[in-house]
Amino acid sequence: MAALPLDAIVSFLDRRLRVEEFSDNSNNGLQVRNSGTVRRICIGVDACQDFFVEAAQRDADLLITHHGLSWGDSLKRITGLNYRRLKFLLEHDMALYACHLPLDAHPEVGNNAQICRALGLIELNPFGSSLGPPVGFSGMLPEPVQYAELKNSIRAVLNNTVATMDFGRERVRSVAVVSGAGASEIGEAAEKGIDVFISGEPRLTAYHQAREYGINAIFGGHYATEVFGVQAVGTLLNDEFGIGTEFIDMGIVY
Repeated sequence: MAALPLDAIVSFLDRRLRVEEFSDNSNNGLQVRNSGTVRRICIGVDACQDFFVEAAQRDADLLITHHGLSWGDSLKRITGLNYRRLKFLLEHDMALYACHLPLDAHPEVGNNAQICRALGLIELNPFGSSLGPPVGFSGMLPEPVQYAELKNSIRAVLNNTVATMDFGRERVRSVAVVSGAGASEIGEAAEKGIDVFISGEPRLTAYHQAREYGINAIFGGHYATEVFGVQAVGTLLNDEFGIGTEFIDMGIVY
């Protein structure tokens, strides 16, 4: 396969993912450069050493993750894990591109939009604005279903065990989704009359809110709710550039 310019791929991703539209603690976009060309891309959720090693074994030139290495001024000192991870990337000439909130919020390839579509939700609307622009979506099932049936569907879509807080209706239709660490949005879901709130990581405060608001909440794991966006980005790049992309699943259940 012919090599593609790294800059062309980065420019395409910056535009399509609208990285400049979000104020984010993640330094979204290209975080580590390589020598300038790309033949193979590996995608994953987290910029961690295990992912880097797996990608190097597949001869990747570019890595794309949801959670990158650079957050705020986190790379102010290149020591400890920062040193080990950057050293590995540089030694293997692998670039790293990360996209956090823009990939949660994207209406086509974003984590939350992808989960909504996998569940068959219709009438999608932006949802989850307590920390700024909405990053999640709410929608409706085509017809009301038993809550127990929806829980089974969510387990199947996420391919993971789920923690549930079952304090709402037994027959449900409206659903809100905020992937990852979105438990803080449960109050907005309750105030908007949502039947079921879905996120990744549960919190103790979320339990009390769910109980007192009388809402159903389902938490399927931070990782499991955020595999969708990067996989969709891989498909997008393959369609646009015809370049090989491979999703590396680290199998994390948290």
